[in-house]
Amino acid sequence: MKKIILFVTIAFIAIACKKEVKKETVKKEEVQEKFPAALGDVFEKHGGIKNWRDAKTLSFGINEEEHTVDLPSRRAVINAKDYSLGFDGKEIWVHQQDTTAFKGNKEFYYNLYFYFYAMPFVLADDGIIYSEAKPLVFEGVSYPGFKISYEANIGTSPDDNYYIYYNPETKEMAWLGYTVTYFSKKPSEKFNLIRYNDWENVNGFVLPKSITWYQKDDNGNPTEPARDPIQFSLPLISQAPLADSFFEKPKQ
Repeated sequence: MKKIILFVTIAFIAIACKKEVKKETVKKEEVQEKFPAALGDVFEKHGGIKNWRDAKTLSFGINEEEHTVDLPSRRAVINAKDYSLGFDGKEIWVHQQDTTAFKGNKEFYYNLYFYFYAMPFVLADDGIIYSEAKPLVFEGVSYPGFKISYEANIGTSPDDNYYIYYNPETKEMAWLGYTVTYFSKKPSEKFNLIRYNDWENVNGFVLPKSITWYQKDDNGNPTEPARDPIQFSLPLISQAPLADSFFEKPKQ
């Protein structure tokens, strides 16, 4: 029901936007991209970075939660049966009748799965430093990649690193390596590895239908699944924005 309401709301806003008559034409300056050309090919394979930046709203389901994100501002809301939490642009909030319903860390969790789901596009955010990574080898295929690091004071964990690896033939994203420094606040060489090989078309964007964490050998190459895949459901991406009030903490 929540997904239906969200879809109707977005559709209504989209129609209203089409009826609006603009009296002035604003000339947009062309954005000078800073990412490597090979990574640009990956973005293009998944729907194009320009199209991604034109999108306003992203929604998906996971583990009986509905995640909704305003893409330009990264405001977010997660709705579950017994709780909701979100980021209104200033504050990360939790709303629940039973104070034990949500057991996680709200600052760490509110955008965690958004980053996994919105790959590879979030790797074109501002403040990123790109460098080539050693290829990842799996089942005889060598996957080239890039290391993603961040400038100081970018986000809550600027010492985090990501590693994106892609299929050299199709340019499709294949693997994601990442470190977690949120809790320790210290740089780490230990990284986790996720396989991206289950995709679906969502309004012209190639987004993950599921992702699978993998074990690694001594060389950091994947060996076998570490757990069952995480499944995503009911994806929605739209150029229509939601009202600011959608991201505010409920009054009651």
